[in-house]
Amino acid sequence: MTLAAADVVKLVQSVDWVAIAPPTITALAALLVLVADLFVPQRRKHLLGWAAAGALALALLSLLPLLGDDRGTFCRRSAADSCSYTADQFTLVVQVLVLGGALIAVLLSVTLLADDAHGTTGDTGTRTLPDGEYWFLLLCSAAGAALLPAARDLTTLVVALEVASLPAFALVGLKFGDRMSAEAALKFFLSSVTATAVTLMGVSFVYAATGSMYLTEIADALTEVDGQFATLARVGVVLTLVGFAFKTAAVPFHFWVPDTYVGAPLPVTAYLSVIGKAVGFTGLVLVTVLAFPAHADVWGPALAVLAALTMTVGNAAALRQSATRARGAVRLLAWSSVGQAGYLLVPIAAAAYPAGGADATAHAERAVGSTLAYALMYAVVNLGAFAVVALVARTRPSNRLDDYRGLYAERPLTALALAFLLLCLAGLPPGIVGLFAKVTVFSSAVEAGLGWLAVVMAVNVVIALSYYLRWTALLFRRPEEAPAPAASVTPPAPPAAAPAPGAAVTATTTVTTAPTSVPPVAAVPVPLAVAIVLTTALGVVLSVAPQLVLRFADTVLF
Repeated sequence: MTLAAADVVKLVQSVDWVAIAPPTITALAALLVLVADLFVPQRRKHLLGWAAAGALALALLSLLPLLGDDRGTFCRRSAADSCSYTADQFTLVVQVLVLGGALIAVLLSVTLLADDAHGTTGDTGTRTLPDGEYWFLLLCSAAGAALLPAARDLTTLVVALEVASLPAFALVGLKFGDRMSAEAALKFFLSSVTATAVTLMGVSFVYAATGSMYLTEIADALTEVDGQFATLARVGVVLTLVGFAFKTAAVPFHFWVPDTYVGAPLPVTAYLSVIGKAVGFTGLVLVTVLAFPAHADVWGPALAVLAALTMTVGNAAALRQSATRARGAVRLLAWSSVGQAGYLLVPIAAAAYPAGGADATAHAERAVGSTLAYALMYAVVNLGAFAVVALVARTRPSNRLDDYRGLYAERPLTALALAFLLLCLAGLPPGIVGLFAKVTVFSSAVEAGLGWLAVVMAVNVVIALSYYLRWTALLFRRPEEAPAPAASVTPPAPPAAAPAPGAAVTATTTVTTAPTSVPPVAAVPVPLAVAIVLTTALGVVLSVAPQLVLRFADTVLF
């Protein structure tokens, strides 16, 4: 039996290329950069990095036609609201965060690959990072991260999650000959694969209980699940959340973070701390608020407990970081990111507890808006902090916290930028945007009746103040100098013959002093300078007008 021409036309969908432009441009750029790497001579490889930056800027510009208009594509003919790809307000905000964060990571990477090309001694034969593969993997991961917020079925959601994650494994371990990098990649890979397997099992259970993969259809089906499938559905909900909890570095799924962040190249660490975390939180929001509202009694308490554990463990570990430990600055930011993940989980947990008589959908959207507002603030200031750390690491490879002592005397503007960014993370003036973002998250817990979680958050904010202020204070202290050894005196050589009577013997004294521990000031590479200036300027603008991000707490997102 053959289909009539009209029936065939009905089965063919038109693709909304404008809606899918951001991830599509990024994915195509990844392929073009990989192919171009075969033909670009070694001395021109740096152009690949600027091509990647241009592609991400173009992907950001492609979001402009989508403003103020919800669009969907790859939809079911029988149900117009069941689409695999939806470009709504939530999607656009997360795509701005992801693509903008990836652009900053590219600027950091341009400097890293340029330094790697010259080696530590200017020898161009000591490369440890391949250009084409690096940019290909970074852009592929960014394409998956840009696709994920638009996914509205579990299949697309899992595929986007893996497209964002798999290249990240390779980026962590891409540095040739670095044992720490290889170990970090292995830990990251094994733990992530395990979490993915658990998530896929959960997705299969949810599909078996509901018969659909579309988030909106799952939400409707879970309200009427037969008694024999109720337990299966609940188990599927829990298992599905495990993978996204891993991506957010929520305790106890955080164990990969410190070693991975320390072992990875610094731009990759910055990328994971923001874009990797955004991927996890985006998936968590989609499956809880859109797909599983009927089981809020399951994921609500679970996420509240995870939020409390995550912020407590992260801040306590950051507080214990030694100022003399190698790569201590990166470790502190790693544990700080775990603590910040706890704050981001609070509004999502609060979405399960609408205030008495309040509309559940409106309450959930306000809670998600609080998470987005905090995520935008965190992305800007955390990427800026990593940009400064990358700059300092060029002259102080050990990257201890003590290496930042007296940074103001050496680089006043850089020290002021880092101090401002750390104060934003701490939520202290003049970092007003950090303070307001924390108040927004705190308010979401109070409005949901989670008073105990609000108290835990308040205690953790105070704990975090100590290590952020300790690092900030180091920037303005006097540089430490190595203690000078006692003067060494070289005695004269015995004369070959007795001197004539009355002749004077002259002793030669050589005094050796130790140089100061502050290395000479080097020029700031242009890409690093752009990254620091851009993130700091955005932080200042948001602190002057925090409503630019806080307004998302009252915006209709879905």
